Amino acid sequence: MQRLQRVSLGEQALMIVRQAIVSGQIGPNEIYSASALATRLGVSNSPVREAMLTLVNQGIMEPVRNRGFRIVPISEHDLDEIGEMRRMLEIPGVVALIERARDEDIEALRPVAEEIDTAARSGDVSAFLEADRRFHLDLLALGGNGRLVKTVAQLRDQTRLYGVSTLAEQGTLQQTAPEHFEILDSLLARDAAAVERVMARHLDHIRGEWAGEAPDSAPAASTASSAPAAPTVQADRPAVGTP
Repeated sequence: MQRLQRVSLGEQALMIVRQAIVSGQIGPNEIYSASALATRLGVSNSPVREAMLTLVNQGIMEPVRNRGFRIVPISEHDLDEIGEMRRMLEIPGVVALIERARDEDIEALRPVAEEIDTAARSGDVSAFLEADRRFHLDLLALGGNGRLVKTVAQLRDQTRLYGVSTLAEQGTLQQTAPEHFEILDSLLARDAAAVERVMARHLDHIRGEWAGEAPDSAPAASTASSAPAAPTVQADRPAVGTP
């Protein structure tokens, strides 16, 4: 039981740190120590360090000797490449579900789309990003290609949605949330052209409206002493997830 509890804490820490990175709460201009993040999350250093090392292996963070970790800088060119790769992988991957996925499996994702819509209406960025990530990865998983799902997950994590909090305040998330229902309805109608069209529009929003422009990527001179606000990780209650 103790072993499972530690794994759970590590997974929760990874979800929270990843979400903070994707939403821009953890930025590229500061160095973050595992101990400072652990203190803010209310856990020991071990699960947070484990989470940060996982992100290092994924190319999202990099270690700074004797100081901590920082975000790997990302440029406009990087964002363009990630967006292009996502279109190349996700659009045909979802279109293929017309032949591979059963109606009941597609329909099972509707409650997740409703979570996205509810979060968008309430301006809950954390819940929106977590549900959106779950929706798209679970949708792709219906095709049975685990490597595709893993690759897309890594591409999603590498995208820094710098303006997403502002967009939530402006109500922009409410405009994109219904597209998840459109994706499901187009798949259920077995309409390949409609699926391709809505997926392309959806991914264009992420690169165009959400990502904005990459900020200055020069690292700051001092180590950040505290982490961005985040839910406390507790062993008996799941923490908010990540996109």
